[in-house]
Amino acid sequence: MGKLALSDDILLKIEKPARYIGNEVNSVIKDKDSVDIRFAMCFPDVYEIGMSHLGIQILYDMLNRYEDTWCERVYSPWTDLDSMMRERDIALFALESQDPIKDFDFLGITIQYEMCYTNILQILDLSKIPFHACDRDWDCPIVIGGGPCSYNPEPIADFFDIFYIGEGETQYRPLLDLYKQCKNAGCSRREFLIKAAQLPGMYVPQLYEVIYHADNTIKSFTPLVNEIPKTITKEIVTDITNTTYPEKPVVPFIKCTQDRVVLEIQRGCIRGCRFCQAGQLYRPVRERDAKMLKEYAVKMLDNTGYEEISLSSLSSSDYSQLEELINFLIERCKEKKVNISLPSLRIDAFSLDVMEKVQDVRKSSLTFAPEAGSQRLRNVINKGLTEEVILKGATLAFEGGWNRVKLYFMLGLPTETDEDIRGIAELSDKIAMAYYDTVPKEKRNGRVQIVASTSFFVPKPFTPFQWAPQCTKEQFLEKAYTTKRAIMEQLNQKSIKYNWHEAEASVMEGILARGDRRLCEPILKAYQKGCMFDSWGEYYKHDVWLETFAECGIDTSFYTTRERSLDEIFPWDFIDCGVTKEFLKREWQNALKESVTKNCKEQCNACGAARFQCGICTMPRTAEA
Repeated sequence: MGKLALSDDILLKIEKPARYIGNEVNSVIKDKDSVDIRFAMCFPDVYEIGMSHLGIQILYDMLNRYEDTWCERVYSPWTDLDSMMRERDIALFALESQDPIKDFDFLGITIQYEMCYTNILQILDLSKIPFHACDRDWDCPIVIGGGPCSYNPEPIADFFDIFYIGEGETQYRPLLDLYKQCKNAGCSRREFLIKAAQLPGMYVPQLYEVIYHADNTIKSFTPLVNEIPKTITKEIVTDITNTTYPEKPVVPFIKCTQDRVVLEIQRGCIRGCRFCQAGQLYRPVRERDAKMLKEYAVKMLDNTGYEEISLSSLSSSDYSQLEELINFLIERCKEKKVNISLPSLRIDAFSLDVMEKVQDVRKSSLTFAPEAGSQRLRNVINKGLTEEVILKGATLAFEGGWNRVKLYFMLGLPTETDEDIRGIAELSDKIAMAYYDTVPKEKRNGRVQIVASTSFFVPKPFTPFQWAPQCTKEQFLEKAYTTKRAIMEQLNQKSIKYNWHEAEASVMEGILARGDRRLCEPILKAYQKGCMFDSWGEYYKHDVWLETFAECGIDTSFYTTRERSLDEIFPWDFIDCGVTKEFLKREWQNALKESVTKNCKEQCNACGAARFQCGICTMPRTAEA
């Protein structure tokens, strides 16, 4: 390895210097003079978070399989190094080569969460890349964004050259080929961007114009160039078994959020929860074949030395070959003394039997996500989980030796009443009672422990709740206090612990989630005032954000608490995510009627995703409009 970008005296002064030195096991080193394209893949958060992101692992592996491309990694420097880099005028660098990011051809930024927007600006700033895409020339890399937040890219539209809408496995090769052609032909940067905007899934914000009504809603969204599409359709991998997947993921030097092999067993979810953006964006459900997963599990464990393997999915219990895969993993992992992590499982007899085989019963908690305290509100959000099923699962768990249960709920859901909120406390108490009714006194391992946690509901684009008003900070806090008071009134209150999320950050997330291009200015100004690492509670500066919005003439309630009409043009309506707006309207109206929609395995609900002709949409079911 060559010379490090940071001197020894800096590395000795900062926390966790291993974040910045590269050279980890399975990282890819190439001769930079033998490649045509250098691609810096970025996760705009600290190393430990970014290294745990599966999407970057997949794209890093895919791009490095191309002989003409070298993909490297870069993450947000933590606050200690950030200040030192500014003091000493050190440019942000990639881990593998330690070369400045500005020297690369592409800077690809995965945008997983709205609260990382100021960290994107940190990356650009430290890289010495102009904030605004319109100010860049060929001396700067092409800045391309992807990930869930790119489905409403408008609040950060000014800062990106391109947004890749959809799954990254399909269009990077055509984009890189186009880049090489344009560079060899002496095209201008704008000429390249116009050609790139004609590739499927590519959105170039500076080539589109937004006009607003007097009330600040959108009047029109139109292309400024004839050749580019008015609507951008998401890219999707139709066969996820026979696509790229990393056999040799990079192994970090330090402990990361997910310190394990991650096996993605399927994409999408059949459940149709109305609050869940991922459940809509990743339709239709597509499964990886168990044979492929078995092969990759063995290779990835051998190539990394990890002592844990995790199955990744929005709803693992719905994977049709789960039993076959788990039985294989139990056998293999027993030999190698490897632990198996099984998130997103429904708690039933099969799941409990599996968990008993793969983990130490006495050391684990079981997790339920009822999301709402009453059956009425669970019907509103289409959760598809009844109190009877929850209590049955808890009873089975208690019989099997578990005595700790985590419960996840949301506060501020559409149509929520005080009675629904009290239901959180009452359901927690019923689960505690089930323990004492199920487990004889002489067999109890102490008191049952119920941890009830509430987050605050944030309406997201491309969900049926994109029309819903969001609560104010004061309303959120009052709902949390109501929950706490109700828990204190329960018979088993000493067995129930209650946690709730930060209200201010939830309000900010709501502003950014449904924002438009007018938020680019306050986001930049907030960053220039010191806002960064907003997703980390200790660094979030709510007062600075509110002050900045006021200075920019932004009424934040426009993005959060106001009612939206069904015919309003949303900032993200130019994107086709596969699910039609008519379907989402229908689901919003079903929510208001407290009507449950069956899941995709039971019937087709004509959401629009069948046009991709893959996954569950190719299975015979009943269609219902």
